[in-house]
Amino acid sequence: MSGPVASLAGLAEAVAAAPRRGRRRLVALAGPPASGKSTLAEALCARLTEAGTPAQVVPMDGFHLHNPILVERGLLARKGAPETFDAAGFLHLVRRLSEEAEVAYPLFDRSRDIALAGAGILAPACDTVIVEGNYLLYDAPVWRDLRPLWDVAVSLDVPLATLRERLVARWLAHGLSEPEASARAEGNDLANAALVAGAMLPADLVFPA
Repeated sequence: MSGPVASLAGLAEAVAAAPRRGRRRLVALAGPPASGKSTLAEALCARLTEAGTPAQVVPMDGFHLHNPILVERGLLARKGAPETFDAAGFLHLVRRLSEEAEVAYPLFDRSRDIALAGAGILAPACDTVIVEGNYLLYDAPVWRDLRPLWDVAVSLDVPLATLRERLVARWLAHGLSEPEASARAEGNDLANAALVAGAMLPADLVFPA
């Protein structure tokens, strides 16, 4: 199992056929900001579940550090960069997802810009966990320890121009002006995308998003 996959149906088929190391199959959907990770994760989850493979989505974003900590460290403007996450805590969760019957995990409330502890529950009946996030294939300390845990690793391939367009639209929707939205996209989100692109571990599958 390797190479590009062109459709949701093809991706679901490849995932469902993949062997698993533990109690559950762990699927990574890795991609930069605005690559469509969340949308694809939910669509894949629904497709698998409808086909008889109960699935759930677990986002990485619940491991954002709290804003006061980022302020203290001078990192608030870089929120979303690797150093603004609890990478070790996330790694610990992923190891638990594979084996434990029921697992509580944090979720990120975008409207309040905070992480909520224990806001999600992975049910015992779940067969396949779809984990989505920016740094699931990032070749850096702690983050790289995730790679051996994935039964299927999927990288989302999105042109840079498309990412920029989506990111600017996202920040405009949050009330920023055009110059502010462009600066936010260029100064943080696209910088993070370039960081990952320059240090990405191999994926099993590549999905055009």
